[in-house]
Amino acid sequence: MQDSFNMKHDSFIAREGIPFIIAFGLTTLLAVFFLEQSWIAVLPLTATLFTCWFFRNPERHTPEGEKLIVSPADGKVIRIDEDFHHEMLSQPCSKVSIFMNVFNVHVNRVPYSGKVTKISYSPGRFLSANLDKASEQNERNAILVRTSDGKEIMIIQIAGLIARRIVCWVREEDVVKRGERFGMIRFGSRLEVFMPKETKILVTVGEKVKAGESPLGTF
Repeated sequence: MQDSFNMKHDSFIAREGIPFIIAFGLTTLLAVFFLEQSWIAVLPLTATLFTCWFFRNPERHTPEGEKLIVSPADGKVIRIDEDFHHEMLSQPCSKVSIFMNVFNVHVNRVPYSGKVTKISYSPGRFLSANLDKASEQNERNAILVRTSDGKEIMIIQIAGLIARRIVCWVREEDVVKRGERFGMIRFGSRLEVFMPKETKILVTVGEKVKAGESPLGTF
């Protein structure tokens, strides 16, 4: 059974996009029926269609495997660090960084089942998300998940040059399942996944991954 927070966000179009779609749609209708200038409607119509496509929220089929960690985002792997230290984690870890461009699905999914023990939001800049310094300087939201056997997995949502809105649907103490939706970032951004150091990494730099489906690593 899906948790209630996930059921609220399983529509084909992410609800965060509805206000934009309505606004562009009304502008299109205004141009056609009130201004009687159908050619003017091309721009808002294009914006409406692009917004519908950007906020698409497709179903995903999460692979089986008790110890499998899946990608939380669609995009391209741009960096892998196999001996990394982060202040929110008690032990060294491996980190996989994923860059999402404006053409990727932007709904994020839980990489591994567990309990959300901490959420930490940090305001910041809006540098291009494919830059390494974006990890420390950009607006970001960290979600720490503790597995049933005490391991720590953390996901950090990082805003980018165009992305100016991080959305997180889970709260501390929520129990989450691998492959469930937990949030999104609007219009191009970056996701970083921190896994126990002993995790066997299953991806390479430059590889394209899909949220909830592509294996990133295994214990």
